[in-house]
Amino acid sequence: MDYKDTINLPKTAFKMKANLANREPGMVQAWEEAGLYRRIQEETSDRPLWILHDGPPYANGDIHMGHAVNKILKDMVVKSRLMAGFRSPYVPGWDCHGLPIELQVEKKVGKVGHKVDARSFRQHCRDYAERQIDLQRTGFRRMGVIGDWDDPYTTKSFVYEADMIRALARIIEGGHLLQGAKPVNWCFDCGSALAEAEIEYRDKTSPAIDVMFEVVDREALLAAFGVAPSDFAGTAGIPIWTTTPWTLPANEAVALHAGLEYVLIGGEASGRQVALVVARELLGPVVDRIGLEGARELGSAPGAALEHLELRHPFYDRLVPVILGDHVTVEAGTGAVHTAPGHGEEDFAVGQVYGLPVTNPVGADGRYLDDVELFAGEMVWAANDHVLDVMREHGTLLHSEPFEHSYPHCWRHKSPTAFRVTPQWFISMEQGGLRAQALDAIGSVRWVPGWGEERIAGMVANRPDWCISRQRTWGVPITLFVERQSGELHPDTLPLMRRTADLVVQHGIDCWYEDDIYRHLGVDEQQYERVTDILDVWFDSGVSHRCVLDERNELERPAQMYLEGSDQHRGWFQSSLLSSVAMHGVAPYEQVLTHGFVVDAEGRKMSKSQGNVVSPIK
Repeated sequence: MDYKDTINLPKTAFKMKANLANREPGMVQAWEEAGLYRRIQEETSDRPLWILHDGPPYANGDIHMGHAVNKILKDMVVKSRLMAGFRSPYVPGWDCHGLPIELQVEKKVGKVGHKVDARSFRQHCRDYAERQIDLQRTGFRRMGVIGDWDDPYTTKSFVYEADMIRALARIIEGGHLLQGAKPVNWCFDCGSALAEAEIEYRDKTSPAIDVMFEVVDREALLAAFGVAPSDFAGTAGIPIWTTTPWTLPANEAVALHAGLEYVLIGGEASGRQVALVVARELLGPVVDRIGLEGARELGSAPGAALEHLELRHPFYDRLVPVILGDHVTVEAGTGAVHTAPGHGEEDFAVGQVYGLPVTNPVGADGRYLDDVELFAGEMVWAANDHVLDVMREHGTLLHSEPFEHSYPHCWRHKSPTAFRVTPQWFISMEQGGLRAQALDAIGSVRWVPGWGEERIAGMVANRPDWCISRQRTWGVPITLFVERQSGELHPDTLPLMRRTADLVVQHGIDCWYEDDIYRHLGVDEQQYERVTDILDVWFDSGVSHRCVLDERNELERPAQMYLEGSDQHRGWFQSSLLSSVAMHGVAPYEQVLTHGFVVDAEGRKMSKSQGNVVSPIK
């Protein structure tokens, strides 16, 4: 007897052997040939709408396991909504502009202005992005993710580029645009400003130094501390502590805190008698660090008592004032802060209060400008040692030691960045009340997991103005005209931008750079100059709620869900939020779901830039 014949087994058409590696491609092909996505949309057309809006991956390189996790999670959500009785269209997208593609194209055709003109270069970038989209789309389809793969959205399409211009016009209409020379994170390798989302913090070893700023009126300083001139006969001054010696050529002041107690401490350093102004809470570490022998307290005074005293620059023949600022803390250093308005946000802000010069002696390539005394032409990182040598010669260097600290780096090049004051365009966080409105909008969104709300709220509460301009070639231009003499915007800016958008639909972004754009728009070329900066790529993807959800018939805004990795609280979640609030006063999403990262065997996040990715196809 064959006992299997006595068992009531289920009947199935499935093969006993899965053999998925060979059978899955055929299944996916059958779905595509049958037009499965379109059939699903037709069959569910009368259902309530539920939208997961796709955050666009960057069109560069093969897909990796991070892509796979993201797309499969989205596929699970969309299919679960279908099974729950909703119509849930899924329109995938790609982010196409920006530096990574520029760099790839430069390797093949050279830099703009050398072997190729800007128009041809942009076409090469467009062609490269299209090839990358085809490559990645094949991988996503192979994973069985069902979506509108035949009609995705891409930020390089003429229609999307035009809608970006319309989105910027709407933001300008709301009063959120700001122009000005402000300190921005600058990557010397990119040759461009970076957005907050393009910065990552990595360990860096820098020279940590204590530098003496000698007071000009010694008797006035002593008097502020109640010390008679006869009680101290040495050199008096204020020491600062910094980990960026290369910024000292741009120093314009020394900042103290008005309410902190400062001590005038006398003693011997480097064989001479000195009296140093140090915050009381930092007195011990400073004395130990610089090796002040025979240290004795001469007097004390609040920082406010020293305002406007003049100090000698540690190596240039110029005087700098003592100023007061709330940004001065006693977490480290001396309680006195070296202030270079051209190289720091807080320095710039306090410098505006005191009318300090904004000195920016560093070029876009990271080298000191030709007119910079002592250091002309030197790369700033390499110049640190030279700066220290110069101060040793002047007797103003009190101490130096290597110091490892967290420092901003470019997320593409992994190289350290620097703050530089350059003319840029910003979306203001304060002008028009954007910060307060964005924080309110965050509270109306469901965040999964719940800690996402606190994370993005903290970032928005503390972030600087959004620098949206870049000095690159491959991107959407900021289509503004400014008066050549005054720098003021053209009085018809908004209608001009909307007419430009109509031209871009027909001809693409290159039409902005053609000489006859002035004639087409009726703008006097002698009086007005067009802006040639391009928009930050986070603006590109950040306005997808306007360019995709508002524009496609099967979609609508707000989306029920945005779903991306947790790094997007700083990136796409935030750029989408800020642009939507600036345009409409509300968030572009009802809920935000974040997932973690795929890690390698050593627990590091898989990333193309790290070279530790694994192909999901393999």
